[in-house]
Amino acid sequence: MTRANDHSDYKGTKLTFQNLELSRQLFGEHNNHLQQIARSLKVDINARGNTVMIAGDQLASSLAEKILKQLYGLLKAKYPVYPPDIDYAIRLLSKDDTAQLKDIFLDTVFVTAKKRIITPKSRSQKDYIDAMRNNDIVFGVGPAGTGKTYLAMAMAVSALTKGEVNRIVLARPAVEAGEALGFLPGDLAEKVDPYLRPLYDALHDMMRYEKVSGLMNQGIIEVAPLAFMRGRTLNDSFIILDEAQNTTSEQMKMFLTRMGFSSKAVITGDITQIDLPSGKKSGLIETKKILMGIKGIEFVLFSKTDVVRHRLVQDIIKAYEDLEESKNKKTDSDFQS
Repeated sequence: MTRANDHSDYKGTKLTFQNLELSRQLFGEHNNHLQQIARSLKVDINARGNTVMIAGDQLASSLAEKILKQLYGLLKAKYPVYPPDIDYAIRLLSKDDTAQLKDIFLDTVFVTAKKRIITPKSRSQKDYIDAMRNNDIVFGVGPAGTGKTYLAMAMAVSALTKGEVNRIVLARPAVEAGEALGFLPGDLAEKVDPYLRPLYDALHDMMRYEKVSGLMNQGIIEVAPLAFMRGRTLNDSFIILDEAQNTTSEQMKMFLTRMGFSSKAVITGDITQIDLPSGKKSGLIETKKILMGIKGIEFVLFSKTDVVRHRLVQDIIKAYEDLEESKNKKTDSDFQS
């Protein structure tokens, strides 16, 4: 790959990639990847053969150059680059132009039954993966769509596959537990199933349906409401508590004290989406106050910039944050007046 600036026939930056086939993959079908970068950074990018020409604001052009070089490096390392990866790369390097995509994107967590490679897509996701590798209890806290539960599930399945644990236990609080739950049709399993469905969905995304069913029948994978954890000690297990913002202080303490020997626990939640009854404090919020600083426990905080769902999800989260901020300002103004 070579670079030349301010040629007599072109005022801007030229990049020539040595491998023609890889450059085609980098540019995308009909140069879609290049157009994606150009739109995001508001620069002009044109391609001829395996050469790219970038023109526009100097800082934006420099960033586009870094993105293209690093994505090309991923392709050389056999990492397939898709449109969402372009978005993640733009976000990462826009936030920190010293970041190295290969250190994040090439950290394979698990390869699914459909041969899809699960890797972190942001700096926070990479920190989260490393935290799970190096600590026995990890809290992943942040907005929806940041990969908290999905990556925890991938780490759990990977640990089970490698024989690092003997089983996976997935728990979720059923916020409507009690009288309201009784109005739902069916037996107890059918009543709580809707609360656990997202965990099943993540499992089936990583493993074949027949494999998941077999492991569940053997008790190697267990998906259960949080209340079912009471009175148990879980050894040699990878335990995930999802939607932990909807646990009470007592429930959180109960869950954390279920851990036995050679086990890991990952607790995920979004403190902006608490559905507990009025007057009930979230156990997730309390944990940060009382457990922060204990060796072997780590908190990883995600933000809207870590969202890895549809691009609009990030915009939606920001819109709600802006609304909440405006409400708070109005409340402060009313109070002062």
